[in-house]
Amino acid sequence: MKVLSKEQIYEGDKLTAERQNISSTDLMERAGTQIFNWMHARMQGAQVPIHVFCGIGNNGGDGLVLARHLITHGYNVNCFIINCSDKRSKDFLINYDRIKNVTKDWPILLSCKEDFSEIVIEERDIIVDAVFGIGLNRPPVDWVQKLFQKFKESKAFTLAIDVPSGLYTDKKVENEEAVVHANYTISFQSPKLVFFLPETAKFTTQWEVLDIGIDREYLKQAETEVELIAKNEVLPLYKSRDKFSHKGMYGHVLILGGSYGKIGAVNLASRSALSSGAGLVTAYVPKCGYHSLQSSIPEVMVLTDKNEAEITDINFDIEPTVIGLGIGLGTSNETSKALNGFLETNSTPLVIDADGLNIISKNKDLLKFLPEQSVLTPHPKELERLIGKWSDDFDKLKKAKAFSKKHKVIVLIKGAHSITVYNDKLYVNTTGNPGMATGGTGDVLTGIISGFIAQDYDPLSATIFGTYLHGKSADIALEDFGYQSLIASHIIENLGEAYIDLFKQPEQEEAQQQQQKQAQQRKPKPKKPRR
Repeated sequence: MKVLSKEQIYEGDKLTAERQNISSTDLMERAGTQIFNWMHARMQGAQVPIHVFCGIGNNGGDGLVLARHLITHGYNVNCFIINCSDKRSKDFLINYDRIKNVTKDWPILLSCKEDFSEIVIEERDIIVDAVFGIGLNRPPVDWVQKLFQKFKESKAFTLAIDVPSGLYTDKKVENEEAVVHANYTISFQSPKLVFFLPETAKFTTQWEVLDIGIDREYLKQAETEVELIAKNEVLPLYKSRDKFSHKGMYGHVLILGGSYGKIGAVNLASRSALSSGAGLVTAYVPKCGYHSLQSSIPEVMVLTDKNEAEITDINFDIEPTVIGLGIGLGTSNETSKALNGFLETNSTPLVIDADGLNIISKNKDLLKFLPEQSVLTPHPKELERLIGKWSDDFDKLKKAKAFSKKHKVIVLIKGAHSITVYNDKLYVNTTGNPGMATGGTGDVLTGIISGFIAQDYDPLSATIFGTYLHGKSADIALEDFGYQSLIASHIIENLGEAYIDLFKQPEQEEAQQQQQKQAQQRKPKPKKPRR
């Protein structure tokens, strides 16, 4: 799914009005009606007090359309106008007149704190936030900030229209108290990048996109900086297997890493490379890892360094398709020296993680030796060592894009919504869960991406697809283990289910979920032991 910028949304609205021969007021009516349909389908006439707070711009106009439809369908509606300026949009004024025609209780004008201090909002009520839209470029005035705090303190369910009021779409928030904390956000036509960034995602618990009929040709042709990656985006990347294929057709992954006490990282990366579909996997480790790897993963071949406890001389006589390196490697002087020498002569595609990144961060001259489209998979601190400190999430993305362009590499910023950065493009992943905050999940990801490259996926596709599958596997495992008990091995064990899930139809997924619920209900309760 394309994530449109603020400017592209405005352009899309304008072109839609021109090409569909409708006015901007008609487009606003369409948007407000869609929100009403969404609410009506869920509320079915329930007489819960609904407080609709409207600004005086187009976002407020959307709120007025919604309030009018709620009123005409018999809902218990209180409508308020946040009268914070003399600049009212044309479409707002048209809908302000329209709502007066359907109710004797005209919208209440709020111009200061005293105007809303007596308004009662209870926890069981619903607040609709239609105060500010995507055009906001400065903090709200003090009394409006206090109104937003009243929303929060009420603990009422808060539905934001398009974006929580006070939240910018393209820069950092100066004051978190000046932003509405929404339980749910209805976003028109496209989600907003701020829904996926650590500093701003907290302002909406959930979000959903409503199609308001923006011109299809425009949406198709629009080149966006950000793409949201879900099943529909990765399915076209999938490569099917020929009936007469053999292991030699699916590449050879070399996992290079490990040190005394950290051979488990290589174990995880090697297993995940195999489970992602690589034809052959070899691990290159210090001698201390030989027996454990040979006995725990019989499918993996093992080469060893001459040193017992750490890698000091990278020398092998195989020709791997791709090398995944850095996991559990350590950063001793001897290991760093060995990796430096290896990188200076290597031309094989690379996926670099963990200590591989840390060694490069200490000697950034090594970046010039990385093959084009090498994949770097840093967690936040590793990223900071590579690109330097950032002031906020937008600055972080700007620095990551500049780094990617300068060194011609792919940077995967790992997090709740992992973001693949390549040149000026951002690919935001939608799978994964907090249970993945456990040791070894990054090692598994390195193996998966390496396995995809081995199977002849280009490095960018391998990173996007591999990150999606990694998160999806964790989501499937979550059903059995929960957040706290999920471990990295569970992700590997469920990769097959994640692949199968790619081809499930929505009705199949729904039926499976129902079967799982029924199975849980049928499970006998454990008997108490006799004393």
